[in-house]
Amino acid sequence: MTRMDSRFVGIAELAETPSVAVVVDVMRAFTVAAWAFARGAEKIVLAGSLDEALALKARHPDRLALKDGASAPGFDLVNSPGLLRSVDLGGRTVVQKTTAGTVGALAVEDASLVLCAGFVVAEATARVLRARECDEVTFVVTGEDGQADEDLACAQYIARRAAGEGRDTAEFLRRAAGSRAAAELAEGVRQGVHPDDVALCLELDRFPFAMVAASEDSHMVLRPCTVPRPPDEGAV
Repeated sequence: MTRMDSRFVGIAELAETPSVAVVVDVMRAFTVAAWAFARGAEKIVLAGSLDEALALKARHPDRLALKDGASAPGFDLVNSPGLLRSVDLGGRTVVQKTTAGTVGALAVEDASLVLCAGFVVAEATARVLRARECDEVTFVVTGEDGQADEDLACAQYIARRAAGEGRDTAEFLRRAAGSRAAAELAEGVRQGVHPDDVALCLELDRFPFAMVAASEDSHMVLRPCTVPRPPDEGAV
């Protein structure tokens, strides 16, 4: 078991830049980002505002702009894994702006390592933390001013796995399934939702890659990162 000091904070609680940050948005920004990579996207540019997202697309018309909520002029995609999973994104760049996830990532952009995560990339994220022997990790709980239980549950699970603790996932997934965000998605309170979104957000380790955000040309850019599984780790 590896010693790792973990702290769990909301975006507003980030008084200083952490060395290593894991930004968690289960429902739905970073589940959507993972699906975008699975559908062939090369990279995701994290925009600070809707206007910035549209400006980035205007400068690069081949890019696809993605936002929360209902579709809007200038935007090509909405923040829904259920709606994104059938889209061919081969080689494309996606510009993403969401209410919580992208805000959290931009808040820690000066950290030496920024990982963006949800349950779908939990084990791969933990594997990066283990491989880099991170001894202090700040988990940014992006939803509901740091109170979103689906994000906190996912962050706590990744922290356990990064420290080499067991894979007993039932309680963490139960908390996420019972969260306010899950209820709002299931009840159709939010716009731009597919009926399968909650289930897709709770698919543990659906993808074999982690997602690393780093500054490129003055923008935060998210890319997939695969870390080989150690031979003694066994199957995920």
